[in-house]
Amino acid sequence: MAQSHIVGNDLREVKEGKKSVEEIIHSGKYLAGSASTGFHAGGIGGSGNIGAGAVSRHLKSAPMTLNEVVLFLESFLTKLNSSNRVNKRATFHGIWAAYHELTVKWLYPWDQEYLKRMPPRREDGSLYLSVVSFRDESCPDTLKQAFTKAKNAQKLFVGLVQQNCEENDKCHSGGLEGNKLQDVKADPDCYLLFCSSEVGKTFCDSGNVRLLRMKDSEALGPYMARYFASKLWQGEEWYMQIDSHMSFLQDWDALLIKMLNNAPSQKPVISHFPPPQSADLAKEAPSRLCGPVFATSDLEGQIIRFEGSDNYDQVALKTPRFAPFVAAGYLVAHSDMLREVPFDPFLPYIFIGEEILLSARLWTSGYDIFSPTRNLLGHLYARKNTPKFWDSLHRVFTAGVHNPLQLLVLNRVKHQLGYPEAAKDMVKPKTLFTAVEQYSMGSSRSLEDYLNIVGLNMNTKEVSYTAWCETGVPPPGFEKYEILYEIVAPQS
Repeated sequence: MAQSHIVGNDLREVKEGKKSVEEIIHSGKYLAGSASTGFHAGGIGGSGNIGAGAVSRHLKSAPMTLNEVVLFLESFLTKLNSSNRVNKRATFHGIWAAYHELTVKWLYPWDQEYLKRMPPRREDGSLYLSVVSFRDESCPDTLKQAFTKAKNAQKLFVGLVQQNCEENDKCHSGGLEGNKLQDVKADPDCYLLFCSSEVGKTFCDSGNVRLLRMKDSEALGPYMARYFASKLWQGEEWYMQIDSHMSFLQDWDALLIKMLNNAPSQKPVISHFPPPQSADLAKEAPSRLCGPVFATSDLEGQIIRFEGSDNYDQVALKTPRFAPFVAAGYLVAHSDMLREVPFDPFLPYIFIGEEILLSARLWTSGYDIFSPTRNLLGHLYARKNTPKFWDSLHRVFTAGVHNPLQLLVLNRVKHQLGYPEAAKDMVKPKTLFTAVEQYSMGSSRSLEDYLNIVGLNMNTKEVSYTAWCETGVPPPGFEKYEILYEIVAPQS
């Protein structure tokens, strides 16, 4: 048995769904630091690999360093690359099985170790900005604006996950007319372009920009990119995640933190779909996410989508209004969110489903969601013919494999949200549920209460109009905060 095989002789039972990873790893059998596994409860080897020479036991509770994190993630991506080459012609079931096996052996045990050794949260006004970029030429300007328009740029720390095609003779455009591809040059290196610029050099030299490089062929979708970016956090007080094609209002950072402090919650989250970059951020009213729908496309598995985003508020208020949902491309929160609602390493290859899942997980963990009181960031929505991660996925494996692969993995999301058709006895393979309880709903409030408040019925796939989001009043159970708001009529 190879020393890196954390679940050892139990791997067959895990793959068949007869045992769970958490049962094996936390049974004590693999936490004793035995010679047969090479894995110590406190240890990651000097090469960044679990089991490749465990660190001293007295370091097991020390916060994991950024260097340790990056070394391990780079090592995992190397293994992913090797696995992808071996499974080039695999079916979508085979692709999931290969990813699951790799994650069970490496990423999941490391993630559990990381969660025990996360840095303590500082209370110094610092802001961590998670930026995930997939072959995005707008990324350097996004970093430039983030720093030049920040009021306290020295307290801004960026974690950049850069997914690029780096070889001139092997890069392709996104789908053009007729779904044709064109050969293109290697992608602009966002990190190098920013860090070599007059503006960026100072911040990069002082450690305000952290980087994880990925090949576009290693891309696992935006959710997993955000998973990787979340691990580059180093104790900053506030956490924010955005896309890599954004514009910023002057002093956006200070205004955002002020909004968080003005929200009537110990655990506020502020999120919405930001306006397009062409909008006047200082004048246009901010939107709020209110209207969920069950997707009707066969490619989306009836997952919840958000289509009811509108500028409902006529009056600018000091206090952010409650909202039912978060948007993955603009979210800011108390950074304990990363500890209490950690990203799930078993959700690769999805492009939908992360927002409703994160909304539910945050709310049940005691976080209250709000819309911003003003627009601070703009978003570039029209990105026609730009490469998407599934284009690379189809080149790594086979054309058309993304849709059935995503539908398969979405069963894990739907199971957590209470879709009856995604119950454990209804779905195969059982590996879709590995460690699901550790990355699911919180214990502060119930999923049932959340679904009732936001008007979702997972059994009938019906949406009930709740009105509280559109009119700007607090949701049921939060009536004591009504005094803080002026009720507005929803726009027709």
